[in-house]
Amino acid sequence: MNTQPRLKAKQQIAHYQIVSLLGAGGMGEVYLADDEKLGRRVALKFLPGDLSANDERVQRFAQEARAASALNHPNILTIYEIGEAEGRRFIATEFVNGTTLRDQIGLAPSIAEVLNIAEQIASALTAAHAAGIIHRDIKPENIMVRADGIVKILDFGLAKLALATDAGPDDATRQLVRTSAGVVMGTAAYMSPEQARGQTVDARSDIFSLGVVLYELISGRRAFEGETASDLLAAILKTEPAPVAQHVPDVPAELSRILTKALRKDREERYQTIKEMLLDIRALKRELEFQQNLERSVTPDARATATADKTTAEQAQKTVASGVNGQRSIRWQGLLALVVLILIAAAAGVWVYRHARENEVAIESIAVLPFANQTNDPNTEYLSDGLTESVINSLAQLPNLRVIPRDSVFRYKNKVGDSLAAGQELGVRAVLTGRVTQRGNDLIVSTELVDVRDNKQLWGEQYNRAITDALALQQEISREITEKLRLKLSGEQRKQLTAHDTTNSEAYQFYLKGRYYWNKRTAENIHKAIDQFQQAADKDPNYALAYVGLADANMFLEEYDGAGSDSHLRAIAFAQRALAIDPSVPEAHASLATAYTHAWQWEKAEAEYKRALELNPNYSLTHHWLNLHQRNLRRFDESLAESRRAHELDPLSPTLSASLAKILLVRGDLQAAMEQCLKTIELDPNSAAGHNHLGLVYLKLNRNAEALVELKKATELVPQPRWFSGLGYGYAVTGHRAEALALVAKFEARFNADGAMTGENIAAVYAGLGDKDRAFAWLEKDFKRHAGLLPRVRWEVAFETLRSDPRYANLLRGMHIEP
Repeated sequence: MNTQPRLKAKQQIAHYQIVSLLGAGGMGEVYLADDEKLGRRVALKFLPGDLSANDERVQRFAQEARAASALNHPNILTIYEIGEAEGRRFIATEFVNGTTLRDQIGLAPSIAEVLNIAEQIASALTAAHAAGIIHRDIKPENIMVRADGIVKILDFGLAKLALATDAGPDDATRQLVRTSAGVVMGTAAYMSPEQARGQTVDARSDIFSLGVVLYELISGRRAFEGETASDLLAAILKTEPAPVAQHVPDVPAELSRILTKALRKDREERYQTIKEMLLDIRALKRELEFQQNLERSVTPDARATATADKTTAEQAQKTVASGVNGQRSIRWQGLLALVVLILIAAAAGVWVYRHARENEVAIESIAVLPFANQTNDPNTEYLSDGLTESVINSLAQLPNLRVIPRDSVFRYKNKVGDSLAAGQELGVRAVLTGRVTQRGNDLIVSTELVDVRDNKQLWGEQYNRAITDALALQQEISREITEKLRLKLSGEQRKQLTAHDTTNSEAYQFYLKGRYYWNKRTAENIHKAIDQFQQAADKDPNYALAYVGLADANMFLEEYDGAGSDSHLRAIAFAQRALAIDPSVPEAHASLATAYTHAWQWEKAEAEYKRALELNPNYSLTHHWLNLHQRNLRRFDESLAESRRAHELDPLSPTLSASLAKILLVRGDLQAAMEQCLKTIELDPNSAAGHNHLGLVYLKLNRNAEALVELKKATELVPQPRWFSGLGYGYAVTGHRAEALALVAKFEARFNADGAMTGENIAAVYAGLGDKDRAFAWLEKDFKRHAGLLPRVRWEVAFETLRSDPRYANLLRGMHIEP
């Protein structure tokens, strides 16, 4: 009960001056006030004294109100402040100049108006539920409509404040129901069955309440009624509402279906998320708008065609009718009238079909360009990159959709330019762009999907989320894109969009950081990636992709940090752990296959590559890694085919372009290899692999001076052992013996100091110098520590002179390869 005196105009409360009383009810009084500190009009809601006195309930309310204040959604009332002054607890919110939905009930709004309101409410609830906030008191009084049609949901958190923690069904009824002369009023009419029973509620309770509100808005009647509180609750629990079409005959059948599903008493049969309901509302809204536009835009030619068909039919009717009598004439006239209707419908149908075909959007390929990091903070770069890569990987799971892989699209990172030009260059039908801004713990992501063919925006959305909701945000963007691409997915295919994701937001952020570091491809960053992936797995031990990340990072350790067998054995264990959690993850099979290749377990590797391609034949890295596996076995024709397929899937990837150049070099097609190297360098002038491979091609062509320039350029771009080894080999075979020996001395010192070097890199230089004994001695060191890269002796150019030596055949047998 509120025992506090009513406030008067111009009365001062903190830095607010009261203007007038806006309303009063069981949950307190609301005043219009001036915020003298910020110079704006606000609504001040003062809680009743009995609620204000209960510190535990107020604390719970304050926590939820603070969460609601962070939603920042255009259809949710903005909360400015929660405070206390002169013994009164109050909430300061934006002032909405409009009417509640209660005022619109009974005014018979059009279906278009109802859908517009429904869409805004559902959109607001989608944002709230994504943030873990349930309203619990959706009713017409808590929904305001401004004069411009903008809808605002009020009073998030107040329903929770009204309910005691141990409230039972009777308590809830008393607290949330006002009675007058035996007539039940207020909240109880909009309760969900589980709420009426006093059970714990979840987001599906809001869905039910929204269904009740929309039912009443359309029909002017409540879905559930009763003379007493007990009668009303009994109706909510046991009685099915009359079909809304019974009250409004012309209501669309789809809208009736949406309401019926929202009002299922068993919450398992209801919409499981408000997002699902929102998508259905939007689809119906678009369909009705299309029909309306179609009716408005029927051309004179279409009308003329229908009129001409009608005239022809009428003439035929007269001709036939003149030769018949009485009953037969009437029958024929009826038949011909039917023919007339069919002809008219056919003419209109042809026009509609043509019109629809001309405007139909059928997207079969997409490029997700790197999201721009508008925060300009390097520490948040992982978010923009990670969201981009996650959306790419999610969409890549879908059938019949070609998604440009990461390496090709990241060529456009930090390049200010025309997204349409990028789409045309990538050869896709649609381009998705995005901008990411982080403000404290808030994440703002703006996205736009554009049809490259006609520069038409297919979809655009802005998301305001807590940074902890990055995972849900990525999933939401992926789902909404599939809707706009007109992809018809089965339930199982929809699940693929999120099948391998975690539900732990912290784990997801660690995973994003891990991929961010892994993609940098340096020893230091590979170690950072391992640390991030491990933290992701610690946060969610059942997060399969975290273990895939650990497998991939450990596999790269040997190449970038000189690690031996331990690293690929760990990679095998991590990949197997990922598959134990979810055997349907194609990336896990590809990672396990590559780890098996490094472990010289060829048959197992073959089986895993096959399974990876069965699950996702469009994963370019699977084709790339398989091509390397096939090179190790000297199956060069197959290797070339797989390398070309990888390059086709990711045409702007410098890594895959350089790999294609390398297999062409290995096969002896020097002209094609040189051309591919030049294309690689054109794609990325900083491609160390492109310059290194071009240097090796020039060596084969006896263009030694040019070769050394290119080999040295590779080491300048990326100072890694692999490229220094190529330069040392180049020095050796071109007669620069002193330079070659100087490099190899540094390699040996590093190997002995910290092991951050493979024996293969040192052996390559000795092979170029013609010192086979030292070359085999260093290869033997790699063999003893089971180095995963050792099988490259079968195809790397530097080892050609060793392959006739008996020690080479023995080395292969030790790796379970027939010479």
